[in-house]
Amino acid sequence: MSSLTDIEKRYLEKLLGMQSGYVLDYSDATFGEFFSRHKIDIHGTKYQTYGTSKAKKMRAFWEREPDALVGKVLSEMLDSYEADCDLNNRETDASVLEKSRAIVARLSGKPVPAKSTQTVDDFLHREFTVPNVQNLPIEAQAVPIIENRLAEARTALKAGAYLSVIFLCGSVLEAVLLGAAQKEPSRFNQASASPKNGDGNVRRFHEWSLSQFIDVACEIDVLKPDVKKFSHGLRDFRNYIHPYEQMVSGFTPDEHTAKVCFQVLKAALASVAGERG
Repeated sequence: MSSLTDIEKRYLEKLLGMQSGYVLDYSDATFGEFFSRHKIDIHGTKYQTYGTSKAKKMRAFWEREPDALVGKVLSEMLDSYEADCDLNNRETDASVLEKSRAIVARLSGKPVPAKSTQTVDDFLHREFTVPNVQNLPIEAQAVPIIENRLAEARTALKAGAYLSVIFLCGSVLEAVLLGAAQKEPSRFNQASASPKNGDGNVRRFHEWSLSQFIDVACEIDVLKPDVKKFSHGLRDFRNYIHPYEQMVSGFTPDEHTAKVCFQVLKAALASVAGERG
Protein backbone atom coordinates (compact mmCIF):
# COMPACT_ATOMS: atom_id res chain seq x y z
CA MET A 1 0.00 0.00 0.00
CA SER A 2 1.10 3.59 -0.57
CA SER A 3 2.32 5.78 2.25
CA LEU A 4 0.01 8.68 1.43
CA THR A 5 -1.02 10.48 4.59
CA ASP A 6 -4.53 11.75 5.28
CA ILE A 7 -3.40 15.35 4.71
CA GLU A 8 -1.71 14.45 1.42
CA LYS A 9 -4.87 12.70 0.25
CA ARG A 10 -6.87 15.83 1.01
CA TYR A 11 -4.60 17.94 -1.17
CA LEU A 12 -4.83 15.45 -4.02
CA GLU A 13 -8.58 15.03 -3.73
CA LYS A 14 -9.06 18.78 -3.88
CA LEU A 15 -6.89 19.15 -6.96
CA LEU A 16 -8.44 16.18 -8.78
CA GLY A 17 -12.01 17.24 -7.93
CA MET A 18 -12.80 13.96 -6.20
CA GLN A 19 -15.32 15.34 -3.71
CA SER A 20 -18.13 14.86 -6.24
CA GLY A 21 -17.17 11.28 -7.08
CA TYR A 22 -15.32 12.19 -10.25
CA VAL A 23 -11.60 12.41 -11.09
CA LEU A 24 -10.77 15.44 -13.25
CA ASP A 25 -12.89 15.22 -16.42
CA TYR A 26 -12.35 11.52 -17.06
CA SER A 27 -15.32 9.51 -18.27
CA ASP A 28 -15.54 5.85 -17.25
CA ALA A 29 -14.03 4.91 -20.61
CA THR A 30 -11.13 7.37 -20.57
CA PHE A 31 -10.46 6.59 -16.90
CA GLY A 32 -10.09 2.92 -17.79
CA GLU A 33 -7.89 3.72 -20.79
CA PHE A 34 -5.64 5.94 -18.66
CA PHE A 35 -5.02 3.20 -16.11
CA SER A 36 -4.65 0.48 -18.74
CA ARG A 37 -1.52 2.29 -19.95
CA HIS A 38 -0.10 1.48 -16.52
CA LYS A 39 -1.35 -2.14 -16.78
CA ILE A 40 -4.08 -1.56 -14.20
CA ASP A 41 -7.72 -2.67 -14.51
CA ILE A 42 -9.13 0.19 -12.45
CA HIS A 43 -12.72 -0.95 -13.07
CA GLY A 44 -11.99 -4.42 -11.67
CA THR A 45 -13.38 -5.64 -8.35
CA LYS A 46 -9.94 -5.16 -6.75
CA TYR A 47 -10.54 -1.41 -6.62
CA GLN A 48 -14.23 -1.45 -5.62
CA THR A 49 -13.58 -1.62 -1.89
CA TYR A 50 -15.48 1.61 -1.23
CA GLY A 51 -17.79 1.70 -4.22
CA THR A 52 -17.85 2.06 -7.98
CA SER A 53 -17.40 5.79 -8.57
CA LYS A 54 -14.12 6.91 -10.10
CA ALA A 55 -13.13 8.76 -6.93
CA LYS A 56 -13.77 5.70 -4.75
CA LYS A 57 -11.76 3.50 -7.09
CA MET A 58 -8.92 6.03 -6.93
CA ARG A 59 -8.94 5.91 -3.12
CA ALA A 60 -8.79 2.11 -3.23
CA PHE A 61 -5.92 2.31 -5.72
CA TRP A 62 -4.01 4.56 -3.32
CA GLU A 63 -4.46 2.06 -0.52
CA ARG A 64 -3.63 -1.11 -2.44
CA GLU A 65 -0.66 -0.11 -4.61
CA PRO A 66 2.97 0.84 -3.76
CA ASP A 67 4.40 4.35 -3.69
CA ALA A 68 6.27 4.07 -6.99
CA LEU A 69 3.18 3.09 -9.00
CA VAL A 70 0.90 5.59 -7.26
CA GLY A 71 3.48 8.33 -7.86
CA LYS A 72 3.80 7.48 -11.55
CA VAL A 73 0.04 7.56 -12.08
CA LEU A 74 -0.44 10.78 -10.14
CA SER A 75 2.43 12.49 -11.99
CA GLU A 76 0.69 11.95 -15.32
CA MET A 77 -2.64 13.08 -13.89
CA LEU A 78 -1.13 16.30 -12.60
CA ASP A 79 0.35 16.94 -16.06
CA SER A 80 -3.14 16.53 -17.55
CA TYR A 81 -4.65 18.79 -14.91
CA GLU A 82 -2.09 21.53 -15.46
CA ALA A 83 -2.32 21.43 -19.24
CA ASP A 84 -6.12 21.44 -19.14
CA CYS A 85 -6.18 24.46 -16.83
CA ASP A 86 -3.65 26.31 -18.98
CA LEU A 87 -5.33 25.68 -22.30
CA ASN A 88 -8.72 26.66 -20.92
CA ASN A 89 -7.17 29.83 -19.46
CA ARG A 90 -8.60 28.92 -16.04
CA GLU A 91 -6.88 30.08 -12.89
CA THR A 92 -4.90 27.27 -11.32
CA ASP A 93 -4.68 26.86 -7.55
CA ALA A 94 -0.91 27.14 -7.66
CA SER A 95 -0.31 26.36 -4.00
CA VAL A 96 -2.30 23.12 -4.12
CA LEU A 97 -0.64 22.09 -7.37
CA GLU A 98 2.81 22.81 -5.95
CA LYS A 99 2.01 20.78 -2.83
CA SER A 100 0.70 17.92 -4.97
CA ARG A 101 3.88 17.91 -7.05
CA ALA A 102 5.88 17.62 -3.86
CA ILE A 103 3.74 14.66 -2.75
CA VAL A 104 4.32 12.89 -6.07
CA ALA A 105 8.06 13.57 -5.82
CA ARG A 106 8.13 11.98 -2.36
CA LEU A 107 6.24 8.90 -3.57
CA SER A 108 8.58 8.58 -6.55
CA GLY A 109 11.75 9.06 -4.51
CA LYS A 110 12.71 12.16 -6.47
CA PRO A 111 13.75 15.67 -5.38
CA VAL A 112 10.94 18.14 -4.87
CA PRO A 113 10.55 19.96 -8.21
CA ALA A 114 11.33 23.65 -8.39
CA LYS A 115 8.32 25.88 -8.70
CA SER A 116 7.46 26.48 -12.34
CA THR A 117 7.02 30.10 -13.29
CA GLN A 118 5.92 29.62 -16.87
CA THR A 119 2.29 30.53 -17.51
CA VAL A 120 0.18 29.93 -20.57
CA ASP A 121 0.67 33.58 -21.53
CA ASP A 122 4.45 33.17 -21.29
CA PHE A 123 4.19 30.19 -23.64
CA LEU A 124 1.76 31.94 -25.97
CA HIS A 125 4.07 34.92 -26.45
CA ARG A 126 7.23 32.95 -27.17
CA GLU A 127 8.43 33.06 -30.75
CA PHE A 128 8.06 29.77 -32.61
CA THR A 129 8.37 29.54 -36.37
CA VAL A 130 6.92 26.64 -38.32
CA PRO A 131 9.97 24.93 -39.85
CA ASN A 132 10.21 23.96 -43.48
CA VAL A 133 7.87 20.98 -43.63
CA GLN A 134 10.32 19.18 -45.91
CA ASN A 135 12.80 19.15 -43.00
CA LEU A 136 10.39 17.22 -40.79
CA PRO A 137 10.71 13.42 -40.46
CA ILE A 138 7.73 12.57 -42.66
CA GLU A 139 7.38 10.75 -45.95
CA ALA A 140 7.70 12.91 -49.07
CA GLN A 141 4.13 12.03 -50.11
CA ALA A 142 2.82 13.43 -46.81
CA VAL A 143 4.54 16.83 -47.16
CA PRO A 144 1.81 18.52 -49.27
CA ILE A 145 -0.87 17.10 -46.96
CA ILE A 146 0.82 18.57 -43.88
CA GLU A 147 1.38 21.89 -45.66
CA ASN A 148 -2.30 22.04 -46.66
CA ARG A 149 -3.46 21.27 -43.12
CA LEU A 150 -1.25 23.98 -41.67
CA ALA A 151 -2.65 26.47 -44.18
CA GLU A 152 -6.19 25.34 -43.42
CA ALA A 153 -5.58 25.73 -39.67
CA ARG A 154 -4.50 29.35 -40.24
CA THR A 155 -7.60 30.00 -42.35
CA ALA A 156 -9.86 28.38 -39.76
CA LEU A 157 -8.33 30.49 -36.98
CA LYS A 158 -9.03 33.71 -38.89
CA ALA A 159 -12.56 32.52 -39.66
CA GLY A 160 -13.35 31.72 -36.02
CA ALA A 161 -13.63 27.97 -36.67
CA TYR A 162 -11.83 27.20 -33.43
CA LEU A 163 -12.79 23.54 -33.09
CA SER A 164 -11.46 22.90 -36.61
CA VAL A 165 -8.15 24.50 -35.62
CA ILE A 166 -7.79 22.08 -32.71
CA PHE A 167 -8.58 19.01 -34.82
CA LEU A 168 -6.17 20.06 -37.58
CA CYS A 169 -3.37 20.79 -35.11
CA GLY A 170 -3.86 17.44 -33.37
CA SER A 171 -3.78 15.52 -36.64
CA VAL A 172 -0.56 17.23 -37.79
CA LEU A 173 1.14 16.65 -34.44
CA GLU A 174 0.29 12.94 -34.50
CA ALA A 175 1.49 12.55 -38.09
CA VAL A 176 4.82 14.24 -37.39
CA LEU A 177 5.51 12.25 -34.23
CA LEU A 178 4.68 9.03 -36.09
CA GLY A 179 7.13 10.09 -38.78
CA ALA A 180 9.79 10.77 -36.14
CA ALA A 181 9.22 7.30 -34.67
CA GLN A 182 9.47 5.63 -38.07
CA LYS A 183 12.73 7.48 -38.75
CA GLU A 184 14.30 6.41 -35.43
CA PRO A 185 12.41 3.26 -34.41
CA SER A 186 15.06 1.95 -32.02
CA ARG A 187 15.07 5.14 -29.91
CA PHE A 188 11.29 5.19 -29.63
CA ASN A 189 10.98 1.45 -28.99
CA GLN A 190 13.65 1.42 -26.27
CA ALA A 191 12.11 4.23 -24.23
CA SER A 192 10.67 3.22 -20.88
CA ALA A 193 7.38 4.96 -21.76
CA SER A 194 6.89 2.94 -24.97
CA PRO A 195 3.56 1.04 -24.80
CA LYS A 196 3.85 -2.72 -24.36
CA ASN A 197 1.60 -5.66 -25.17
CA GLY A 198 0.68 -8.23 -22.58
CA ASP A 199 3.73 -10.27 -23.57
CA GLY A 200 6.04 -7.33 -22.84
CA ASN A 201 6.82 -6.54 -26.47
CA VAL A 202 6.54 -2.95 -27.71
CA ARG A 203 3.42 -2.31 -29.76
CA ARG A 204 3.67 -1.41 -33.43
CA PHE A 205 3.62 2.31 -34.07
CA HIS A 206 0.18 2.33 -35.68
CA GLU A 207 -1.17 1.03 -32.34
CA TRP A 208 0.29 3.91 -30.30
CA SER A 209 -1.93 6.72 -29.06
CA LEU A 210 -0.98 10.37 -29.44
CA SER A 211 -0.44 10.49 -25.67
CA GLN A 212 2.13 7.69 -25.90
CA PHE A 213 3.95 9.37 -28.79
CA ILE A 214 4.15 12.60 -26.77
CA ASP A 215 5.50 10.88 -23.64
CA VAL A 216 8.13 8.89 -25.50
CA ALA A 217 9.16 11.86 -27.66
CA CYS A 218 9.80 13.88 -24.51
CA GLU A 219 11.70 11.05 -22.83
CA ILE A 220 14.15 10.78 -25.74
CA ASP A 221 14.43 14.58 -26.05
CA VAL A 222 12.54 14.97 -29.31
CA LEU A 223 10.05 17.21 -27.49
CA LYS A 224 10.98 19.63 -24.74
CA PRO A 225 9.22 19.22 -21.33
CA ASP A 226 7.18 22.41 -21.63
CA VAL A 227 6.03 21.40 -25.10
CA LYS A 228 5.06 17.99 -23.72
CA LYS A 229 2.85 19.56 -21.07
CA PHE A 230 0.92 21.72 -23.52
CA SER A 231 0.83 18.94 -26.14
CA HIS A 232 -1.15 16.76 -23.74
CA GLY A 233 -3.69 19.55 -23.49
CA LEU A 234 -3.97 19.68 -27.27
CA ARG A 235 -4.33 15.90 -27.33
CA ASP A 236 -7.19 16.02 -24.81
CA PHE A 237 -9.07 18.63 -26.82
CA ARG A 238 -8.46 16.78 -30.08
CA ASN A 239 -10.37 13.86 -28.54
CA TYR A 240 -13.51 15.98 -28.63
CA ILE A 241 -13.78 15.08 -32.29
CA HIS A 242 -16.30 12.62 -30.83
CA PRO A 243 -19.47 14.74 -30.27
CA TYR A 244 -20.59 12.84 -27.19
CA GLU A 245 -17.22 13.37 -25.49
CA GLN A 246 -17.64 17.09 -26.09
CA MET A 247 -21.23 16.97 -24.83
CA VAL A 248 -20.27 15.24 -21.58
CA SER A 249 -17.39 17.63 -20.91
CA GLY A 250 -19.26 20.79 -21.86
CA PHE A 251 -16.16 21.93 -23.76
CA THR A 252 -16.57 24.99 -25.99
CA PRO A 253 -13.33 26.20 -27.62
CA ASP A 254 -12.69 29.92 -27.96
CA GLU A 255 -10.09 32.01 -29.78
CA HIS A 256 -7.62 31.80 -26.90
CA THR A 257 -7.78 28.01 -26.79
CA ALA A 258 -7.33 27.75 -30.56
CA LYS A 259 -4.35 30.12 -30.53
CA VAL A 260 -2.65 28.17 -27.76
CA CYS A 261 -3.22 24.91 -29.64
CA PHE A 262 -1.67 26.36 -32.79
CA GLN A 263 1.23 27.66 -30.70
CA VAL A 264 1.67 24.17 -29.23
CA LEU A 265 1.86 22.72 -32.72
CA LYS A 266 4.44 25.30 -33.86
CA ALA A 267 6.55 24.63 -30.76
CA ALA A 268 6.34 20.87 -31.28
CA LEU A 269 7.29 21.08 -34.96
CA ALA A 270 10.25 23.32 -34.12
CA SER A 271 11.35 20.88 -31.42
CA VAL A 272 11.07 17.85 -33.71
CA ALA A 273 13.01 19.71 -36.41
CA GLY A 274 15.78 20.44 -33.91
CA GLU A 275 15.03 24.15 -33.73
CA ARG A 276 14.95 24.28 -29.95
CA GLY A 277 14.57 28.04 -29.47
